[in-house]
Amino acid sequence: MSGSGMPQRLMLLDAPSLYFRAFHGVPDTIRRRDGTPVNAVRGLLDMIARLTSDYQATHLVACMDDDWRPKWRVDLIPAYKSHRVAKAVAGAPDVEIVPEGLTAQLPLIRHVLRLAGIAVVGAPEHEADDVVGTYASRSHLPVDVVTGDRDLFQLVDDAREVRVLYTARGMKNLELITERVVVERYRVLPVQYADYAVLRGDTSDGLPGVAGIGEKSAASLLLQYGTLEGLLAATADAASGLSAPVRSKLAAAAGYLAVAPAVVQVVRDLDVPTLEEAGAQLRPIVGDARAKLEGLATEWNLGGSITRLLKAFDRHC
Repeated sequence: MSGSGMPQRLMLLDAPSLYFRAFHGVPDTIRRRDGTPVNAVRGLLDMIARLTSDYQATHLVACMDDDWRPKWRVDLIPAYKSHRVAKAVAGAPDVEIVPEGLTAQLPLIRHVLRLAGIAVVGAPEHEADDVVGTYASRSHLPVDVVTGDRDLFQLVDDAREVRVLYTARGMKNLELITERVVVERYRVLPVQYADYAVLRGDTSDGLPGVAGIGEKSAASLLLQYGTLEGLLAATADAASGLSAPVRSKLAAAAGYLAVAPAVVQVVRDLDVPTLEEAGAQLRPIVGDARAKLEGLATEWNLGGSITRLLKAFDRHC
């Protein structure tokens, strides 16, 4: 069991990021006998087995999108994730563009995770990032955040042992993101990363940024003024030394800059279960749950993936 001497460590999965990666990374020719694809399920289970083994997780939370495009974020920036909205009936809730083959697997993903005793947590009107941010900010354990989303770099904190396992280059080339890596790559501290993203913009989330301010100039301004708040204060101070062209660019984007921080910053104070309440501590999968998982392995062609997950939890819990 994880309480038998193994140093405790919390792993937070940005689950949507991972199952999208699994779907696109594992051939969709892997299917159940009736033709239903199971590539995302198998890929995700293999990721979890490897991650929990390689990084010695004792606690695990699969953080979910209960709302992938929260209205309160869209109200602030209407373009937020707008390019990922499927055409829908006017007045109906936004529907994310998700490959049909992945949509079919999402209920099974949740079912298998719960059978494996993995805590699955979402929060109304919030994204998985916000659930991750809340647990990472409250944890008294060292934390590994697994994601392909750079926005979560804002959570990195060496003093609190919060780091990101970044999946953008694939599971075989995971990048361990610490404060040093953030500074070397972006020339800002993790606590400045959200302000940096606001200034630079992010086309993948529909954030326009400030016209004429790119990565280098955003980093340079934050180096000089510390925070976006400090930078905006400088625009209002004629004696601040801020150049006229930059002052003009920031003034032109005043409306965007007033609301963008609330969109980009992950929420850290959600009402979510404690790790104990969520059942986040990893344990060997035994009894009826194990039998059901082994049955699914045969029925759903999940074979080796279930076996590897069972072995990983047996060995490290």
